[in-house]
Amino acid sequence: MNTELWQLSATELAGRIARRDTTARAATESVLARIAVANPQVNALASVTPDLALQAADAADAAQARGDTLGALHGVPVTIKVNIDVQGQATTDGVAAFKDNIAATDSPLVQSMREAGAIIVGRNNAPAFSLRWFTDNAFHGRTLNPFDAGVTPGGSSGGAASATAMGMGAIAHGNDYGGSIRYPAWACGVVGLRTTVGRVPSYKASAPNRIISNQQMSVQGPLTRTVADARLALQVMSRGTPLDPQWVPAPLDYTDSREPTRVAIFRSWSHSPVDPTASAAVDQAAKWLEAAGYTVEEVEPPHFAEISAMQFHMVMNDMRRGGEPFMREHGDDALRTALAHYMDINPVWDRDQYLESLTRRFNIARDWAVFLERYPVLLMPNSWERQFKVDDDQQSSDRTAQILLAQAPMLSTATLGLPGLSVPTGVAGGLPVGVQIVSTKFREDRMLAAGEVIEKAAGFSALDHLLAR
Repeated sequence: MNTELWQLSATELAGRIARRDTTARAATESVLARIAVANPQVNALASVTPDLALQAADAADAAQARGDTLGALHGVPVTIKVNIDVQGQATTDGVAAFKDNIAATDSPLVQSMREAGAIIVGRNNAPAFSLRWFTDNAFHGRTLNPFDAGVTPGGSSGGAASATAMGMGAIAHGNDYGGSIRYPAWACGVVGLRTTVGRVPSYKASAPNRIISNQQMSVQGPLTRTVADARLALQVMSRGTPLDPQWVPAPLDYTDSREPTRVAIFRSWSHSPVDPTASAAVDQAAKWLEAAGYTVEEVEPPHFAEISAMQFHMVMNDMRRGGEPFMREHGDDALRTALAHYMDINPVWDRDQYLESLTRRFNIARDWAVFLERYPVLLMPNSWERQFKVDDDQQSSDRTAQILLAQAPMLSTATLGLPGLSVPTGVAGGLPVGVQIVSTKFREDRMLAAGEVIEKAAGFSALDHLLAR
């Protein structure tokens, strides 16, 4: 059976276009045709822009015909989340009140992707204000998990994960404040790269003010079907700009990038029930890494319970001052219910308590830096539970507290601004399983190298699995 262009990875597709084996227009037409078939099944894309995409593809082909230098993503169709700016389009953030919030400029990473030759075909869905692990909003509707409509596709970048798994673009943009790239990637069986704070510029002119916790924890990054594509997307997205004063011109590769190293294995936790599939995936990935020359040791990262709880305590107390009333006013009912549960289980801090948390965070970050010096790779689940049932966060404050405990492997690293990579390892009971790889700041290269080892050994493709059903 012939492989359609929409089934190719970004790396393969860019290579074919560069060799003139195909064209940007053919690639874009193929992806748009796939979107027409697949998006009605899962509602991963809140909007699709075929006319603009084909115009951009024709311009890309004309540039190639002139002999212009080709960017790394020349002719590759991509999708962008609804919560950052794409010039001339609404930055809705999943909120009906923002339907006319037309962006005057591109966010920096959008500009970088365009200049690398990427073709934007649509916008990924997200929950209102990107504040839930469930991708549903009253404006754009619910995104389904392509493996099982009864469980979440993850959030807040659930549209990106579902679209990527279904072949609606080889690279999808997402962002991660407490797991919003890694969790959807795991939930839908694709690769998700949470970058280091300062690696990829974060800025949108339509909403330039970022609260303190967002500055410390939120990042931009790609969701892809292969680790190689995540590496390629990172290369493009990480281009700098003065619009984000936290951006750091750190190297993407080091001399020891691909050398096997010491790995800390964190497979169970006394504070939360652990689904057997989560620990089994870690055990299997650890064996694959060990076979590739890595040294593995089971050990718990320092202050894990404390730093995991700190993420939501800091974020929600920050939001009490800088966003909660606005969100309650403009969000949908599901957002208001989730937000009420979040606030109900979080202590109310005064100014001095918040400042003390900043001090404590710094000291814990030091201990993690020492830990990651000894163990340059940390291997653990993305979540201690299986994919949550749809709208699980609407049940009660008690269930929301359990959800937060389950998400501790992602919350902990987000608090410290660290990178993380979600890599699928297969399917169990009809749902994707996988692992999270963490390293110290600006060592995405370490994670990607370990991820490629696991990916090769697993031999799993969500798209192939879904097409074979």
